[in-house]
Amino acid sequence: MSNEMERRYQERLRRYTTALRNQKPDCVPVRPFVAEFTAQYAGFTCQEVTHDYEKAFVAARKCAREFDWDAVVSNMVYVWTGLTEAIGLKYYGVPGMHVPPDTGFQYREPAEEDAFMKPDEYDQLIDDPTGFLYNVWLPRASGDVVKPGCPNTYRNNLSFLKGGMAMLSYFNAFGRQNALLREESGTVSAIAGIFKAPFDILADKLRGYVGLTMDMIEQPRKVLAACEALAPHLLHVAMSSADPEKKVPIGFWMHRGCVPFVSPDQFHSHYWSTLKPIIQELWRNGHQTMFYAEGNWNHHLDSFAELPEGSILYHVDQGDIFEVHRKLGHKFCLSGGIPNFLLSFGTPEQVRAHCRKVIEGVAKDGGYIIDASAIMQNDTKAENLQAMTEAAREYGVYSSSSHQASPPPGPAGSDFRAPGFMSVESPNPRNKPGVCIPWEEKVREIEEISGDPRIFKEIWQGIDGLANMYIWQCLLSF
Repeated sequence: MSNEMERRYQERLRRYTTALRNQKPDCVPVRPFVAEFTAQYAGFTCQEVTHDYEKAFVAARKCAREFDWDAVVSNMVYVWTGLTEAIGLKYYGVPGMHVPPDTGFQYREPAEEDAFMKPDEYDQLIDDPTGFLYNVWLPRASGDVVKPGCPNTYRNNLSFLKGGMAMLSYFNAFGRQNALLREESGTVSAIAGIFKAPFDILADKLRGYVGLTMDMIEQPRKVLAACEALAPHLLHVAMSSADPEKKVPIGFWMHRGCVPFVSPDQFHSHYWSTLKPIIQELWRNGHQTMFYAEGNWNHHLDSFAELPEGSILYHVDQGDIFEVHRKLGHKFCLSGGIPNFLLSFGTPEQVRAHCRKVIEGVAKDGGYIIDASAIMQNDTKAENLQAMTEAAREYGVYSSSSHQASPPPGPAGSDFRAPGFMSVESPNPRNKPGVCIPWEEKVREIEEISGDPRIFKEIWQGIDGLANMYIWQCLLSF
């Protein structure tokens, strides 16, 4: 890497992290979450970048380099259908197979009667979330995996072999992609790690929205107990996949926990009560969380304001960004707020005017990162995205005297507890997060250990942890 490119990278990293800490950098960072747009720009189809992640990587790097952005996601077309097809997952419409090759992948939620979790199975999930995912959820969500007690099949065995190897191959490739972004264009990788709220997991992948809506009427206590049982496992996934240097935030994709999907009372009793302690615990460990508020979450801004200062980055989609700034801007960095319809169907002049309005309205004191309201697909116009970038460079410049170095990201190592802090603990200690088969169970099967048992234990737990990662990443990422 050239000295000039490394200098550019460090400058952009400082700019980005300073804004993340809600302070004033030298200028407003540009961090577009571009997905299928990259395919269009690089001359690929949606099918190509969804089914061949190397092409998706190439497209992301080309956009980062030619638009001169500060930070991007290494691959925003994150669901690699080569992996989902290897596992046999049923719930994706794959470009070139189930949907046209120039359409982004689609999530196909099962009908209520075909939900991957039945209404009478809450106790199984609560008792052992990891076991439930392997034994109940995956056999239903996959066309190849057979449930326990049924005759084994060749395709069942291959789904785990191919799926596991594909997942490691894909995840390991991100390290090289991030390095190339840094070397080729001095671009920062914008986020690290993945997290979803317990309630959203139930709505997205287990009961489905309709089923969960009925459960909130008929068995709300079971729903709450399930959210509490999922919470420590989701915290573990977020912690184990986060940026080890604690510079960039964990991605948190917010789906069905807001009004009007739920009532205000349900938001507080089920969604927020099991989400808030996880975010607090992540912050206590020095990890910031990106609240990617898909839809309109303005009804819940007062709740989000309860979180520790600096603990989140709040991304605005359909919400009113000026109201968000009034409610949260004094505590948290904001991003987004540039409407996707404007980037797709407006003119460059309209885009520039709107960007100027947002920058002047919310970025005066720093703490703002420019981006579209939602992830950009292949209807976004390149000239409009260029206009957004240029507007940030023109209207988002601060005086050099106001540029501050970013502080450490959170109270790591402290005994921080916010008012109303609630711990995140497994309600069933024998089913610990990150574990499939505990070492204590395995060691009972070994007749004699003549050497150092710590060596066996360390290796066992490491490999067992990969099996745990596999099923939880299937649930959260794919």
